[in-house]
Amino acid sequence: MRIESLCRLTGKTGVEMEALTAASVAALTIYDMCKAVQKDMTIGPLRLLAKSGGKSGDFKADDAHD
Repeated sequence: MRIESLCRLTGKTGVEMEALTAASVAALTIYDMCKAVQKDMTIGPLRLLAKSGGKSGDFKADDAHD
């Protein structure tokens, strides 16, 4: 299963942490719904695929899709 979150902002600060939090909460919610059936599920890896703007500039993981 693949979970992606997208955050957009017009401000000058980044929202990477918010996007990562959204993806992790979604994964935990799915775990919670499925734990009665299967308890040995694994969550991860969690990572940033791309970002643009902000103080640190643009970033795109080598294997990120367009």
